[in-house]
Amino acid sequence: MTAPPTAPVERTLFGTDGIRGVANEPPMTSEMALRLGRAIAFVAGKGKSRRPRVVIGKDTRLSGYMLETALASGVCAMGGRVMLSGPIPTPAVAHLTVSMRADAGVVISASHNPYRDNGIKVFGPDGFKLPDEQEAEIERLMQSSDLDQHAPTGAGIGSAVRVEDARGRYVVYTKQTFPKDLTLDGLRVVVDAAHGAAYKVAPAVFSELGAEVHSIGSRPNGKNINRERGALYPQAAQQEVVNRSAHIGVALDGDADRVIIIDDAGNIVDGDAIMAMYGAEQLREHKLPKKTVVATVMSNLGLEHALARHGGKLVRTAVGDRYVVEEMRRGGYTFGGEQSGHLIFLDHASTGDGIVAALQVLAIMLRAGKPLSELAANAMERVPQLLRNVALSERKPIEQMPNLQRSIKRIEKELGHDGRVLVRWSGTESKLRVMVEGPNDTRVAGYVNELIEQATVDIPPAATPPAAAS
Repeated sequence: MTAPPTAPVERTLFGTDGIRGVANEPPMTSEMALRLGRAIAFVAGKGKSRRPRVVIGKDTRLSGYMLETALASGVCAMGGRVMLSGPIPTPAVAHLTVSMRADAGVVISASHNPYRDNGIKVFGPDGFKLPDEQEAEIERLMQSSDLDQHAPTGAGIGSAVRVEDARGRYVVYTKQTFPKDLTLDGLRVVVDAAHGAAYKVAPAVFSELGAEVHSIGSRPNGKNINRERGALYPQAAQQEVVNRSAHIGVALDGDADRVIIIDDAGNIVDGDAIMAMYGAEQLREHKLPKKTVVATVMSNLGLEHALARHGGKLVRTAVGDRYVVEEMRRGGYTFGGEQSGHLIFLDHASTGDGIVAALQVLAIMLRAGKPLSELAANAMERVPQLLRNVALSERKPIEQMPNLQRSIKRIEKELGHDGRVLVRWSGTESKLRVMVEGPNDTRVAGYVNELIEQATVDIPPAATPPAAAS
């Protein structure tokens, strides 16, 4: 089942997860950040008799200092009060925004991207990412002269303070999401923080709950975030789990809102497997609202089958954790996520939280009294899946590609309930993403090749630049 799509609100700066770009190049410049800070403060302060309060957190990128200072300056220029948390995970900023009764929270991070990139995403006072309409209003203000007419002077100018115990507050909060009747005593846990925002808090959480923690990816220098470490590069954590005979590995991304789990045998346990395990447990205990888990169209069909075996169902959304959260709130659901490791437990957090997700997996292990490798192996049976990308010379609506459409309809009919076809454009490039799931690898590969061939009939492939002369 797929949630009905909503028409996107036209925006030029904000994408599906905030503003992103190469740091110090448009749009990711200090000038943009200052203007953004002013607009956020203006919107956050509407209708209030006090100064708007804005929490600003960041990951460990070198450019974080530059953008943090500019954002804070913009908020102060509109009379706001800035609360600087320093390097902490994205979900920590969402939590602090709510717990400190702030009017907005801002995260400076490009998540899993390399250090040269950076990004800015904004949370509302409820800890959820701003809806498209509010992001569009912020963009409008940034591009207009309205802000210049409301700049205070004298005592009206704002101020900034550093939240000295920001990390401690988040550590306490995450520990409270772990069942009070359980302990991690005797467990060996490998934590890979990707040299990112969780480099201090993640080891502390598992250690304070009793685990013997071995930490890697915990020495940021401003330029090594996500470099061969973390959720995108879990190989180092896999090796550490095996070498140290650990019970589990926890590989986070740069801002720690997603996680890849590694079992005791060194195997990767992705978001689909975690959703299958947690969803099944919640269904058995009659704790899953409407017996439903929310995931994106990219999740494996095997997850759908696994939940169905326990009387549950899967609702699918467009790709992006914000769309998962939106559907969860709309439908009254409490659990969902992405194959990539964004996992949302609305009973505990308003956004994806890699540490909270890892704690829920540990709780399942402890209650079952079984190693994670056994639990993960029995969680779901994956349907053969193949995803390929093809660069084309233009972006044409898929419904206007007749040859591709004919193949899609025929393949879907042949697969019936035994598979799926998903064809969509990349959100940022002229690349067509073609995914097929089916009964065996050979048929799936044949279908994918056919779809790509028909797509290139409708639209010629992008020209390949000639090789440089040697």
